Amino acid sequence: MDIIKNIPYIKNTDSGNFFLLAGPCVVESEKNVFEIAEKALSITEKLKIPYIFKASYRKANRSRLDSFSGIGDIKALKILEKVRNELHVPIVTDIHTAEEAALAAEYVDILQIPAFLCRQTDLLIAAAKTGKVVNIKKGQFLAGESMQFAAQKVKDSGNDNVMLTDRGTMFGYTDLVIDYRAIPEMQKTGYPVIMDITHSLQQPNQTSGVTGGRPDLIETVAKAAIAVGADGIFLETHPNPGVAKSDGANMLHLNYLEDLLTKLVQIRQTVIKF
Repeated sequence: MDIIKNIPYIKNTDSGNFFLLAGPCVVESEKNVFEIAEKALSITEKLKIPYIFKASYRKANRSRLDSFSGIGDIKALKILEKVRNELHVPIVTDIHTAEEAALAAEYVDILQIPAFLCRQTDLLIAAAKTGKVVNIKKGQFLAGESMQFAAQKVKDSGNDNVMLTDRGTMFGYTDLVIDYRAIPEMQKTGYPVIMDITHSLQQPNQTSGVTGGRPDLIETVAKAAIAVGADGIFLETHPNPGVAKSDGANMLHLNYLEDLLTKLVQIRQTVIKF
């Protein structure tokens, strides 16, 4: 996993553990971001898990016009940069347009392509040309094997630093299912494959215009992902999901993070023996 080992500030890459991308859905405030980052960093250091802090500086894909989308792009990016520089932890954030790629690349280590945008050629090319690691989320409408073509666009643009992330597949209009066959299928590309735990438990397109979720299944889904052999896991966490400004319905409470990761490390240690 040279891609992971070469990410600035990454630690514990020789531990044999999965790596973790975790944080709030979106930058809400500097205080909130640092609280989550410091807690997650402390836990992952203790458990020897390579850790990447995740937060979107802006949420472009929202159900309603009045949904919270961010505190301002530059303000949020500067907070992420401050977390990176003060805590010495790598940062991943979403981009939504080709124009955003160069801007976000000034502040973070990994550019994440949202699932709905994984086939947007201009966006993938722009992300590739920054030279940053590009994490492409699998569209809810795609099979795992189809992600080879998204990865190839980045590679053909001169950047072989790619990660792929599954986040569930649409099942009807208001639910998602996880086809764990996608993990080994995407691993055939040779790139690290991540399971996005919390977004896979969303229940989108609710009549209220607010996405629902099943956080009670986070542990179940995460255990299965590690057992199948996912290289990394992605999850969103918050000290009070009930008041989170985005995706609170499917987030993991920050207080439960250590217990979950401890169990996953134990499963990982069993898996790598076989």
